[in-house]
Amino acid sequence: MTDPDILADRRRIRRKLSFWRITAIVIAIALVAGLFMRFQGVGRSGSHIARIDISGVITDDQPLLDLIEDASESEAAKALVVTISSPGGTTYGGERIHRALVEAGKLKPVVADVHTLAASAGYMIAASTDHIVAGESSIVGSIGVIFQYAQAQDLLDKIGVRLEEIKSSPLKAEPSPFHEASEEAKAMIRSMVLDSYDWFVDLVAERRDMDRTEVLELADGSIFTGRQALKNGLVDALGGEAEIRAYLKSRDVDDSLEFVDWKPADDTANLLFGAGAASLIQRFLGMPTSLATEIDRLSGGKLFLDGLVSVWQVGEQSESVELGRGI
Repeated sequence: MTDPDILADRRRIRRKLSFWRITAIVIAIALVAGLFMRFQGVGRSGSHIARIDISGVITDDQPLLDLIEDASESEAAKALVVTISSPGGTTYGGERIHRALVEAGKLKPVVADVHTLAASAGYMIAASTDHIVAGESSIVGSIGVIFQYAQAQDLLDKIGVRLEEIKSSPLKAEPSPFHEASEEAKAMIRSMVLDSYDWFVDLVAERRDMDRTEVLELADGSIFTGRQALKNGLVDALGGEAEIRAYLKSRDVDDSLEFVDWKPADDTANLLFGAGAASLIQRFLGMPTSLATEIDRLSGGKLFLDGLVSVWQVGEQSESVELGRGI
């Protein structure tokens, strides 16, 4: 007669083996499906309208740039729509996306679909397209430049701390948070701010086909609702998908084509599996397949932001440009 404890152990072993067999089968299916989707390009092979999401803080995002380039060169994608919900980000990141969208516009119609917010570098990106559609209550604008830095000299004086420095020239590492900025340092920063401001104004004037004096009247850092922006020329239409399709039809694009979301492949989990398969594994195993993606989600996409910044901040209707670290 078999010992009951031995029978119980055997049952536990069988259950564990069954679980891992099922897990292995699911992963194998996901791998095959992922490889098929990656190499067959499911969803992108037939004629469609490519849609790319640009949201959160804008950075120097090479996968996004590659995605825009791929969509612009795809014969199946008859048009490109970028959905924007962004307060801005690094000026260099916005500049690179601006250039990518202008190049894409040489090959096919490009439309900006402004959702909640397209301010500062976010509006710079929207203005890079051929046509801007926004919601009536969307926020757009913030064309302007401000340079901010902390001043801690009074605090250091109170706690009895003094910073000594030896530098190669008076303007090195200026302005400093440890002492009042000299007039020469303020003049240097003011020159940089005005140069960036002129570049932004000229970009909007060119892309929106507006006289520079018109743009200057709007370029005081103000933000506008979609309704206001339609009146002052910063957007072309109010609405959503129907208005986008109407514009694309005027550009000889079939207005019955399906919108297909183009997303950059994750460099870790999706390297072998592809986005669909990685999602399947995540749901089955109940854990994230990319630690970097999870960290970015928890940090709101702002954890590793660095460099010159162009962000609209609530309470300050302006574009913020801050100096990053360097030598």
